[in-house]
Amino acid sequence: MVSKTEKAPFPSHPLEPTVVEYEVDPAWPKRPARLGPPEAVAGIAVDRDDLVWCAQRAEEPIQVYTTAGDLVRSWGRGQFSAPHTLRIDGQGNVWASDFEQHTVRQFTPEGRLLMTLGVAGQAGDDQAHFNRPTDVAVTPAGDIFVTDGYGNRRVVHFDGHGRFVKQWGAFGSGPGQFVLPHQIVVDSKGTLYVADRNSGRIQLFDQQGHFLQQWTHIIMPWGLWISPQDDIWCCGSSPQWWRKGDQYPPPKDQICVRFAGDGRVMQLWTAPVGKDGQAKPGELNWVHCIALDSRCDIYVGEINGKRAQRFVRNPPLSETSAQVDP
Repeated sequence: MVSKTEKAPFPSHPLEPTVVEYEVDPAWPKRPARLGPPEAVAGIAVDRDDLVWCAQRAEEPIQVYTTAGDLVRSWGRGQFSAPHTLRIDGQGNVWASDFEQHTVRQFTPEGRLLMTLGVAGQAGDDQAHFNRPTDVAVTPAGDIFVTDGYGNRRVVHFDGHGRFVKQWGAFGSGPGQFVLPHQIVVDSKGTLYVADRNSGRIQLFDQQGHFLQQWTHIIMPWGLWISPQDDIWCCGSSPQWWRKGDQYPPPKDQICVRFAGDGRVMQLWTAPVGKDGQAKPGELNWVHCIALDSRCDIYVGEINGKRAQRFVRNPPLSETSAQVDP
């Protein structure tokens, strides 16, 4: 009991939220068995209607879910070899990179092919060919930027009709060089952000290919997503050497970081590492891609985990706008 002269102790916890947590939704998505066995989810995107698009290396690779987890549509059977990323442009069209086919393709939301960049089944490093491309970013004006990353080490620029404009980049660790350009996004000002995954840095360029700056020693950047407010979300692992001796060590952790456009770290969230074939809901195993919906819930896809997961923002955004930076 507290005496009349003794002051009641302060609680050891904040009475209002000061940090944001994320809780896994273990029932998301409601994936029908007819889609075949689960495989790596390499690409994920959220469209303007909050539909969640997944590119899974499965029999029916393109899968579209509501935020409640219900399947809306699926397509792509027999059309892909190894989808790597999936993006939605300003007109709602779907872009998918396929590193085994050496192509980047544009589709309608229903799956009708509109454009193919690269030549299916043919690798190269000229204006018409890719060598295992990894991602694509499309500007509001329609310009197309492809990270030609696993075989080549470059960014390739096309106009809105798919005509070659220019390219830049070469193998190396210096500014404007790439060890492995893995994903790419563009902000509202036209700045390009390239996740040079294996060197542990995000490099920034203008659309002429001029190097602007780089962010290092924060994350091994596997996946990138950019918000309408130009916040950059990145998923991956904390910094580590990509190769030690004759070994390629697996990621030692799984993290998601939110950057401001100037590189300031605004938010950090971690998840436990899951074991191959035994990962529990909420654990991540080779997280590869990330996207957020209008409520700032997080969706990620895993390679070794072979699934997409939804992480619900806690507390919800509407309840914390005055207390917590969204």
